[in-house]
Amino acid sequence: MTFLLAAIIVAITLGVTFWASKRNTSASDFYVAGGKISATQNGIAIAGDYMSAASFLGITGLIALNGYDGFMYSVGWFIAYLTVLFIVAEPLRNLGKYTLADMLVYRLKDPRVRFYAAFSTITISTFYMIAQVVGAGSLISLLSGNAIRPELAIPLVGVLMIVYVVIGGMLATTWVQIIKAMLLMFATIVMTVLILARFGFSFSNLLGQVEARNGAEFLGSGVKYTKPLELISLCLALVLGTAGLPHILVRFFTVPTAQDARKSVVWAMVLIGAFYVMTAFMGNAANVLLGKEAITEANAAGNMAAPMLAQALGGGAGTVGGEFGLAFVTAVAFATILAVVAGLTISASTSFTHDIYNGVLKGGQASETQQFKVARMATVAVGIAAILLGLLAKNQNVAFLVALAFAIAASANLPVILYTLFWRRFNANGAIWGIVGGLAVTLALIAVSPNIMGVDPPEKTTGRHPIQAPAIFPLENPGIVSIPAGFALAALGALIGRRREDDDRAFEEMQYRAYTGAGVDGSVAAHD
Repeated sequence: MTFLLAAIIVAITLGVTFWASKRNTSASDFYVAGGKISATQNGIAIAGDYMSAASFLGITGLIALNGYDGFMYSVGWFIAYLTVLFIVAEPLRNLGKYTLADMLVYRLKDPRVRFYAAFSTITISTFYMIAQVVGAGSLISLLSGNAIRPELAIPLVGVLMIVYVVIGGMLATTWVQIIKAMLLMFATIVMTVLILARFGFSFSNLLGQVEARNGAEFLGSGVKYTKPLELISLCLALVLGTAGLPHILVRFFTVPTAQDARKSVVWAMVLIGAFYVMTAFMGNAANVLLGKEAITEANAAGNMAAPMLAQALGGGAGTVGGEFGLAFVTAVAFATILAVVAGLTISASTSFTHDIYNGVLKGGQASETQQFKVARMATVAVGIAAILLGLLAKNQNVAFLVALAFAIAASANLPVILYTLFWRRFNANGAIWGIVGGLAVTLALIAVSPNIMGVDPPEKTTGRHPIQAPAIFPLENPGIVSIPAGFALAALGALIGRRREDDDRAFEEMQYRAYTGAGVDGSVAAHD
């Protein structure tokens, strides 16, 4: 039943992809769907892009196993959109065309900035993508009773991802994300209603049973994050990183105006907020109805909590309702992975084609036909790389890569975005220092953190730590150090670097266009 439902979802999304392919006639159509997506559609697609398998499967499991500490992931990811709404969305749409680098280069006028911004985009997308494809392989393997090994499941996801993007471009990716978001919201709403019915439509009653089963400390902080700095560092990365995630930022170029970009964020926040509230119901209900032991027995990280809960709410194992619930939620989780991976793929391929190929190698002179062709070739290359990296990492614990992607975005991209928008003294040298330095510091800290370094007990053969030595940096997420370092390095680079004669004028023109929209798409004459 699981594979039947998953096949139906894939068939529907492939049909949408071939429909979208008929509307892909230019590079703009491929990159950003010609900027013709409505605010409502874009908001739903943003939610679909953002609510990854880490959200649906991971958060439910984290709450079931760790209580309040697990819910802090949800809070961090949701609050992050306030930064996007109030600071990033409108200026990005007014200053850029296809990528984050467009916005930076509009003011800084240096092709080196375009190259390093593209490099940062591809790096972040790669880390995020590895976690998704490895998660897909593990999920399919687990649910098939190891009949389908990760060696087959990972290439399957990669091939589907390539088909979605190469054939349908951004329009197909958008509709795949919309379909997935609607399926995910439907599944979580139905499960939440069934949970409330079980507990007398009283969340207090549910929490009371959680407390009775686990103790009062389970409803407070400190179960998972015994070090306060660990939680603070993680939340900093989640809250600030979203405003620098390239696969989220590219969605603001798919709408006609800056006002639509803001409305998109509001729609996304409504859906994402509702979804994360419902994860609190699902996680706590899984703890009571399933128990920690059963959840960890199915998957040590708790990733099977949501599918198992759906089975229990439907009537239990062996019943028609229970098996359908398990199958449907699992199929939705598979669709979730496909949608997120497609979004990451088109972000990476767009950045390579528009920024590196056209912007740097061709000096902005590549024709539409050339860009269209290279974009499709880049998509295939990104897909193949994702498959190969996923196969290499299939036996590793790669869950930390998602949080790492947020840390890189917050450390390398966000400082440069904010300084470009608000600091008159900022220049291209500062942007390069910020991007390269923020990226280097984050990767260096991760390399010596407990994610990579550590001593596995002799009885453990999972190879959780590639480097068998005590960790040098004590925190799993480096945000509390790497984010200030990114801001400091960008500022230092700007102060050391020489300013051009027209830097003040460029800053004033940038601010005028960013907040009025003058000159965007030729709608208003540029400010003199």
